[in-house]
Amino acid sequence: MLEAPAIAALTILVLSLFVGIEVISKVPPLLHTPLMSGSNAISGIAIVGAILAAGGDHGTLSAVLGFVAIVCASINVVGGFLVTNRMLGMFKKKAGK
Repeated sequence: MLEAPAIAALTILVLSLFVGIEVISKVPPLLHTPLMSGSNAISGIAIVGAILAAGGDHGTLSAVLGFVAIVCASINVVGGFLVTNRMLGMFKKKAGK
């Protein structure tokens, strides 16, 4: 049976998923680039937390989950920068025009 902190954490996760889906679906295309930059910054903070979790002396499970978090957040940051760069490239003037 789940204990009270686990139920609270699960409730927060489910509610944040619903709120995230609603917020992201309502974003106009003009704001995607600034929001992508903001999410890259948040993922950078997640990388720092994951490094602390993976490097701490908390046990094997913590190290494995921290490593997985580092990999996932790094993919998110790199992908976000690639998408942002591509979107900003659409607004640059072409050479010779």
